[in-house]
Amino acid sequence: MEVRAVAKHIRISPHKLRPIVSLIRNKRVDEAVNLLRVCPKANKAFVLTVLNSAIANAKENSDVADPDELVVSQAFVDEGRTLKRFIPRARGRATSIRKRSAHITIILSEQEK
Repeated sequence: MEVRAVAKHIRISPHKLRPIVSLIRNKRVDEAVNLLRVCPKANKAFVLTVLNSAIANAKENSDVADPDELVVSQAFVDEGRTLKRFIPRARGRATSIRKRSAHITIILSEQEK
């Protein structure tokens, strides 16, 4: 039994989110929530929101007896749409700016005994 939650088009570079997501991979749900609460990174709020959504999905949509027994079996960040903008530079030139976005996916499964 797997439960998933996805957040798409988060306006943060995937490069900044991947180290945060790797902290919670293969951890129990309660341990993962505690790790994210004490993590010093500012972008942890997006990952914590998706994790809480996955826990709520497990409570509401599946017949899990105790959601605290779930494990973060998969957690990954994919690259989303990139907005391309330009900034003027000297001598009539322009430099491109790439505003990246990310898709966060967290999959919970029951802990094997």
